[in-house]
Amino acid sequence: MDRNSVIGLVLIGAILVGMMFWNKPSAEQQAKLKHLQDSVLQYDSAQKAKLAAASKINHTTNVLGKGGATTSDSTVVLSDSAKAELQKSIYGNFTDASKGENKTITLENEVMKVNIASRGGRIASVELKKYKTFDKKPLILFTADSSTQSLGFKDNANRDLLTDSLYFTPDVEGFTLTGKDTKSIAMRLYAGSKASYIEYIYTLTGDEYMMGCKINTVGMQDIIAKNTTDFKLNWQMKTPMQEQNHLTQQRASTIWYKPVDDDVDNVSEGSDDTKTLAKTKWIGLKQQFFTAVIIADNSFDKPTITTESNLEKGSAKYIKNLSASISIPYTHQKNDSFGMRFYFGPNHYNTLKKYDVDLEKQIALGWKIFGWINRFLVIPIFNFLDSFHLNYGIIILILTIILKLLLLPIAYKTVLSSAKMKVLKPEIDEINEKFKNEDAVKKQQATMALYKKAGVNPMAGCIPVLLQMPILLALFRFFPASIELRQQGFLWATDLSSYDSVYNFGFAVPWYGDHVSLFALLMTVSTLLYTWSNSQLMGTQNQMPGMKWMMYLMPIMFLGFMNSYSAGLSWYYFLANMITFGQTWVMQKYVIDHDKLHAKIQENKKKPVTQSKFQARLEQITKERQAQTGKKK
Repeated sequence: MDRNSVIGLVLIGAILVGMMFWNKPSAEQQAKLKHLQDSVLQYDSAQKAKLAAASKINHTTNVLGKGGATTSDSTVVLSDSAKAELQKSIYGNFTDASKGENKTITLENEVMKVNIASRGGRIASVELKKYKTFDKKPLILFTADSSTQSLGFKDNANRDLLTDSLYFTPDVEGFTLTGKDTKSIAMRLYAGSKASYIEYIYTLTGDEYMMGCKINTVGMQDIIAKNTTDFKLNWQMKTPMQEQNHLTQQRASTIWYKPVDDDVDNVSEGSDDTKTLAKTKWIGLKQQFFTAVIIADNSFDKPTITTESNLEKGSAKYIKNLSASISIPYTHQKNDSFGMRFYFGPNHYNTLKKYDVDLEKQIALGWKIFGWINRFLVIPIFNFLDSFHLNYGIIILILTIILKLLLLPIAYKTVLSSAKMKVLKPEIDEINEKFKNEDAVKKQQATMALYKKAGVNPMAGCIPVLLQMPILLALFRFFPASIELRQQGFLWATDLSSYDSVYNFGFAVPWYGDHVSLFALLMTVSTLLYTWSNSQLMGTQNQMPGMKWMMYLMPIMFLGFMNSYSAGLSWYYFLANMITFGQTWVMQKYVIDHDKLHAKIQENKKKPVTQSKFQARLEQITKERQAQTGKKK
């Protein structure tokens, strides 16, 4: 880290921060996005307005002119015949289904409890029985009040109808056991007779988080509008606060989807957006550690998805509003059916992977090479250690040791390169002193000539460090995304997936937060210790005294971020720093013979210097530029 390298890093950081502000949507763009979202939700809002009018059918300000009425304070009370006519004008063939009692039917297996409401025939709420919220309450993935599942369509009188305002009838005879611990129930919305209905069939099996669902239409060909080609399945969920760190949960909550002819993708976690997709296999309303996914047996055609943050400001109830509008094809056959499934469960890699539709790619394990390292190296090792039922803090310790052993040859190359540079340091100091008043190009040429004679590559120490970076960054994504660490305690930490707190201020400190994370402090102290010891062992403590403070400032700046991050990650970084410190000290003291290394370098100086074509060309270009600079002067 010379002065130019540090300045470069600072400039890169400044550019990244500047890009964040530069690329921030303008007020006009935000207004256009809001208008688009309002347009997508306009249809649903209009139907809910009709529902509100129907629910207040005894109190209306519109005089229909039939059946007689008495008025008081501009309020009209309708007779029974007027009520019936109003209901029929709104619901048509579904008038009988507009009245009823909202009952709940429960399908339950070993891992979850699914409540199905007769109003709308929908999945009203899901409880995951093996998990709790951060405050030890039952983990409800969504509730009836915070979710929507409805079919929208036009009838033969061109009325817009939504099924969430109508009452379905459970088919008791259809509530059967179809296999070992397999339960199935049909919810039917009758259109005036038993021969015409829309039907949901829900199926739940054993200990599976997957729930089957079929949408059937029977005898509806003369009731649905002739120009109708599809139903609109409106699926929406306000994600509840379930984790200790609400901000981290919000950052991880978004919609993921799998196009039929492309790889899994998602709406950016940090933005609100509305997208219309191509043919899609599945859509997932993902939270930090749990997800609700709707999966087509074949595909969904051009669904529209919407994400919205900052719900109910000042409330500690919801994180985001995630919604999807999905086309369900309708062909006007006497019997029509569309098959799909729901996954309600944890974002656990192996659990999602077994369904073989790329659901596991919702877990943010990192881009390309970082994701590959996590999938094919870190997760297999982690799962193997987990099979011994050890404490997760111990598993992280063993995992760190294993990874450090795998990287030991690379670490040795790094230390060896630094040792060579230390041996050459006195001669480099002489060159710096000799050319301190000369052109910097001459000093650089003399330094590179020394490296070539000694057979030392100054970049040899950088390459091993770069080879280790993918693993470092992969683990940066792995620990916060690992549901295995959720609510698992170690030492003073109660949840390794979130921050540990040994002291709460009761107020927020700018940059730092409202608490003290001891694991983050240990990580920072260990980084400072390693930085100091490395400069001592490598003999660089007197180099660039004006820039030395930067090497100590960067870990302290990073502390503000890690203070609210995963305690498991801080614990890993602390262990990695201490093991690296120990490795470096042992290699310097007992593995690398500095006298032999010095003798070998001196021997290399006596040998003829060989140059590659690239080196020769580079040297020629440097001389030409130096000559041109001299002519200009």
